[in-house]
Amino acid sequence: MPRSRITGNLIDKTFTIVANILLRIIPTTSGEKEAFTYYRDGNYAEALQNYYEAMRLEIDPYDRSYILYNIGLIHTSNGEHTKALEYYFRALERNPFLPQAFNNMAAIRQGDSEIAEAWFNQAAEYWKQAIALTPGNYIEAQNWLKITRRFE
Repeated sequence: MPRSRITGNLIDKTFTIVANILLRIIPTTSGEKEAFTYYRDGNYAEALQNYYEAMRLEIDPYDRSYILYNIGLIHTSNGEHTKALEYYFRALERNPFLPQAFNNMAAIRQGDSEIAEAWFNQAAEYWKQAIALTPGNYIEAQNWLKITRRFE
């Protein structure tokens, strides 16, 4: 079996284990948990329905930002980039410190190098802040910052 396939399976299994643990310990509504479960399992239509329901019920702007971000992820996965950008922007309106939203927006807009570069730079600044707060986390973001020479 190719090494990349072994690594991919290990990463998938690790993600599933960590996601299941987080779903048990993080205080989220049952709708949010159900939506994430559908998303994790690749059932995007069901996940969207549950995220929309979570948006209807959730009143906290910070929590809503993550729901909006997750809706953006689904639209990105479905190749619906205009919709994805809309949801990433809406998430950032409620929580301007979502480096992953800037990162995904930049990845979508790579064809427009000036806009993409600005969003990647914004993402880098927020990733640096997140890493400073929790140095042992965000290993992939740390590697990306080093590779792109954005890490100081």
